[in-house]
Amino acid sequence: MLSNTATPKYYGAFRDAVLRGDFPIPETIDLEMNRIDKLIRNPGVYYDPEPVEGWIRFCENELTLTDGRPLHLLDTFKLWGEQVYCWYYFVERSVYVPGNKRKPGHYVRKKIKKRLTNKQYLIIARGNAKTLYDECHQAYGMTVDVETTHQVATAPTMKQAEEMILPFKTAIIKSRGPLFQFLTEGDLRNTRGTRMNRAKLCATKKGIENFLTNSLLEIRPMSIDKLQGLQNKYSTVDEWLSCDIREDVIGALEQGASKLDDYLIIATSSEGTVRNGAGDTIKMELMSILKGDYVAPNVSIWWYKLDDIEEVGNPEMWIKANPNIDKTVTYETLQLEVERAENAPAARNDTLAKRFGIPMEGYTYFFTYEETLPPGRPRSYWGMNCSLGADLSQGDDFCAFTFLFPLPRGEFGIKTRSYITERTLMKLPKAMRIKYDSFIKEGTLQVMPGTILDMMEVYDDLDQHIIDSNYSVCSFGYDPYNAREFVERWCRENSEYGVEKVIQGAKTESVPLGEIKNLAEDRLLLFDEELMTFAMGNCIVLEDTNGNRKLYKRRQDQKIDNVAAMMDAYVAWKINKDLFE
Repeated sequence: MLSNTATPKYYGAFRDAVLRGDFPIPETIDLEMNRIDKLIRNPGVYYDPEPVEGWIRFCENELTLTDGRPLHLLDTFKLWGEQVYCWYYFVERSVYVPGNKRKPGHYVRKKIKKRLTNKQYLIIARGNAKTLYDECHQAYGMTVDVETTHQVATAPTMKQAEEMILPFKTAIIKSRGPLFQFLTEGDLRNTRGTRMNRAKLCATKKGIENFLTNSLLEIRPMSIDKLQGLQNKYSTVDEWLSCDIREDVIGALEQGASKLDDYLIIATSSEGTVRNGAGDTIKMELMSILKGDYVAPNVSIWWYKLDDIEEVGNPEMWIKANPNIDKTVTYETLQLEVERAENAPAARNDTLAKRFGIPMEGYTYFFTYEETLPPGRPRSYWGMNCSLGADLSQGDDFCAFTFLFPLPRGEFGIKTRSYITERTLMKLPKAMRIKYDSFIKEGTLQVMPGTILDMMEVYDDLDQHIIDSNYSVCSFGYDPYNAREFVERWCRENSEYGVEKVIQGAKTESVPLGEIKNLAEDRLLLFDEELMTFAMGNCIVLEDTNGNRKLYKRRQDQKIDNVAAMMDAYVAWKINKDLFE
């Protein structure tokens, strides 16, 4: 029976366990519990216990695991599913009533019952069966909903999206329960005989089809071009934080689904190691909802993570990021991951993000997280000799300059200055824009007017910055791409001595990159600017079978240009060491 005062069954049990101190919870789950308590106190929102019980019975009677074993829902699945199916509210609408005996119909005002939750975000560590949770909702919508529905499962790759419907295909073959036995009875190839002898639910080339309702569940790439405009009632998005996407595919799915009543979008993912993309922008919105700054009762958020990196060393806290620990993932597995992270620094950021929900800045194969942190207090290099490195842009991109100051004891001071256009700044996503605003505030990023960078204006500004800082540029290394005009003017005004061309490629980059890596490990690169931290965090290096390395610019919006400019400055310094004596 509907009630606007009742406490949900599974949430009530979960809340009591938390209050007893049976297990710790992260701050984000605590904020979500406050939101649920507000729904319980809201007289305009009603709780219905029956839908989730029907969903549970369907899953446990009909579905299987990927290997064909019977499925028994976890307590966490019941808790999350209760938030999806059990909250309702009423709205008044004009409903058309057809007439009788050839009389014309008319519109009447009626109260319509609508499900409150139509979007659920689940951010949880790897190994907690989130993909199986997606499949439970897809299978339920495909077989229990009597309407003709279009369903979509999407993931960063098509093979990964297939993993979401693989348990559903196994359940169809096994046909454990009476519903699937009825739906799979017959032969799909029976196209000429009676429809009663033809299978009603089966996997086809299109995806999974229900011929009774003409419903279709298909997999699609994680791209706005492939997802917008669909009228999909049930949608699942997997690993939207873990991949390098720059598009809000969840928003594209919601735009198409909003044409329907009671649509459902389930977005699940583990924490990612790619920063400042669409995923971080969505997480900022979710945090605003959890804190109450933005009221969105239709959104359910279950965000599991450790609150502090110090908790990684305390196994009692691992349940905060892994609520299904000892059920779907073991303590031994997590312990092995922690030991690997301690002994393999390159894997540390991935472990912290994927296993414990701690987002790390710049997952990289080259610089470890500690090497991207400024090694000390801010420094000034007034009146000192330096080597200048330049990585120029295509005209509407990043234009980066790095000053390298040789110091005693083998240390190198580093200062940066970069340029972008107003157009580039305005097109940035929200999370990236906040990052760029911090660069502008510290003075390392200059915004030039217009749509395309004028290299002569860049030259004038950089020249004035060198004069104001009283730097003595003894050598100049540059990547020749799009640098002709800039370099020719530099040679006219500063002479050709110390000017070195550094062509990008493994042949030129392998040796200086290895030396720069050694300097970073020994903390001999003295930088104090956030822009350099950002560039080093994004730096990925490709290495072939012979050990030759070169910088890999994954995407234009993941800026490593200042690292490339630093390498150019380092090469120019090595060739012209006598100019610094």
